[in-house]
Amino acid sequence: MTLHPAIAEIPAGEWDACAGNDNPFVSHAFLSALEDSGSASPDAGWMPQHLAMRDGTGRLLAVAPFYAKSHSFGEYVFDQQWAQVFARAGGEYYPKLQVAVPFSPVPGPRLLVHADAPDADALRQMAARALRQACEELGLSSVHVTFCTGHEYDLLGRNGWLQRLGVQYHWDNEGYASFDDFLESLASRKRKAIRRERRDAHACGLTFHTYRGTEITPALWRDFYGFYLSTVDRKWGRAYLQPTFFRLLSERLGDRVVLMIARQGDTPVAGALNLMGRDTLYGRNWGRLEGDWPFLHFELCYYQAIDFAIAHGLKRVEAGAQGEHKLQRGYRPCLTHSAHWIAHPGLRAAVGDFLGRERAAIEAELPALDALTPYRTAL
Repeated sequence: MTLHPAIAEIPAGEWDACAGNDNPFVSHAFLSALEDSGSASPDAGWMPQHLAMRDGTGRLLAVAPFYAKSHSFGEYVFDQQWAQVFARAGGEYYPKLQVAVPFSPVPGPRLLVHADAPDADALRQMAARALRQACEELGLSSVHVTFCTGHEYDLLGRNGWLQRLGVQYHWDNEGYASFDDFLESLASRKRKAIRRERRDAHACGLTFHTYRGTEITPALWRDFYGFYLSTVDRKWGRAYLQPTFFRLLSERLGDRVVLMIARQGDTPVAGALNLMGRDTLYGRNWGRLEGDWPFLHFELCYYQAIDFAIAHGLKRVEAGAQGEHKLQRGYRPCLTHSAHWIAHPGLRAAVGDFLGRERAAIEAELPALDALTPYRTAL
């Protein structure tokens, strides 16, 4: 087992042989764009320590996107209260260790195993032990594997890790031939509401355009970065992503980068960034200029994404974190998973108790959320 302070130390072909091609967020291209742009860097509080495991011949068998963190920002699985409790007890929660895709609340594999590995779960268990070993040897408080797969969640839970659930809202393509075909699966009142939102969004003089890969010019990226900053400013957030990150995405991920732009006349006024996996469109960042455009966010981020998924035969749209308002627009509640190793016994017990109660509440809430979806019959 080795740790690497830059993903550039691991050849892209070897990394991607473990990451696969289903989920672009764990690809070498995406993670290297974050590092090479300075978006995920020690100066930003993300110190890469990528895990690599090789066999006796030097062949790479497993990797994990691994970081030492000096804060809890850009993760979307919130543990700041745990840090405050530990600090009041005299402990030091930071730095901590994180297996994650920075700034991306996108579910996907985190313990990445070569497709030809003879026993993938044995390697995942070895990786989990290596993560704990790194935590212990460095004398740190914890290690967290966030937005992992349900399979990884179960495996880590069986190996003594604390388990945490969350909720996101995803749209499933049930073989729809068109957006109107999708609407026919909804209750009449909900169907009319969505048609009205789409009509009003288009009636205010906006046109909507989709660009992929090399179609996304430097000028479009400059416009989009301005939209991104405007949204960050409105939400009192922090602009984690640097301008060069977006340009590097186009260069390294090609047509898997899908940028949707709203224009008023010839002027871009809003944009939504998506990445395309093997069968999923992932909505990421969006932003807009100031203006009175009804339902612009819903049209650009949700309905245009559904149109694109249907046209390209994709199975689902994952529209990012939070947002119960997505339910009324055909996005269904889905569980997300993370696993946590807490070194201090007292903090571990307290967090474990909290997570047990939180899981029960989320599992109880999920059917009630699903009942709020607009579908005429269960899918």
